[in-house]
Amino acid sequence: MYHPKLVKLEERLKALFDEVDGYIEERYGGSYPLHPNRPARGQTANPQTDGLFHLGADFTPGFGSEKGRGYLIDMVMVTLEEVDPAVREEILQAVVEKVQELLPKHFPERALTVIRDGNHFKIQGDFSLGFL
Repeated sequence: MYHPKLVKLEERLKALFDEVDGYIEERYGGSYPLHPNRPARGQTANPQTDGLFHLGADFTPGFGSEKGRGYLIDMVMVTLEEVDPAVREEILQAVVEKVQELLPKHFPERALTVIRDGNHFKIQGDFSLGFL
């Protein structure tokens, strides 16, 4: 069971990533063929489960990281084709830029930013839930 404030925060984070997914699908969705078992964009009610990209964020407590806790940005390209690392990095950069642009819209009351943490990008800042 999760605290209602955490559920609300993660719902808002999901809405942000759904918006980023639409942007990235528009820009790069035709770059690679979909996995044969993957529905085309717009075929499901959840943008994470259709189209070329599966985008989201997973909380990490930051153990072993110099940057600490936050939400790791997770981008999976759902294709059987080999994706050139330079192309993957370009798309990931576009995702990160869009996330950074949309953070103030979805979380205007919080000071959040995207940082690079090793090979990953992480959303960091005020994720406090207030008094529980």
